[in-house]
Amino acid sequence: MTTESELTQPVDQVVETVEEVAPDQVIDPVLTLTSDLQRLQAEYANYRKRIERDRLVAHEMAIAAVLTELLALLDDVDRAEAHGELSGGFKAVADQLNAITTRIGLEKFGTEGAAFDPQIHEALMHESSADVTVATATKILQPGYKYKERILRPARVSVTDPASE
Repeated sequence: MTTESELTQPVDQVVETVEEVAPDQVIDPVLTLTSDLQRLQAEYANYRKRIERDRLVAHEMAIAAVLTELLALLDDVDRAEAHGELSGGFKAVADQLNAITTRIGLEKFGTEGAAFDPQIHEALMHESSADVTVATATKILQPGYKYKERILRPARVSVTDPASE
């Protein structure tokens, strides 16, 4: 138990007490250098992992930026194909463009009849109907695209809600 006189003693006396104990301890220089080396190796390993992770993120962001710029071109190709205007050499170019973007990892999404999800859908039109029980994307006005787990563009849809009674 600490007495009141010990609590009020000057700081100098406490420091002297600690200094008196410290010289009795033998400091092993090899052990100190070994622990310093292990700490530096761990810091370097963490640094390398962080740099590699940042490099991969920057790489993915660059690919996503290029793919985002190509979305308008892919939309035009889809519209031309839907109207039967895609034939001959242009069809070969369009097929090659679609194959390359798919190989890179671009995914098209958005299907009619799927439940409306505001995370991946953008509602442009709204209707009500007794035919549905939950909010449903009934028309895909423009497909959505994602690269890996990143949504590059949400699917633009017409939403049908259940009719309220």
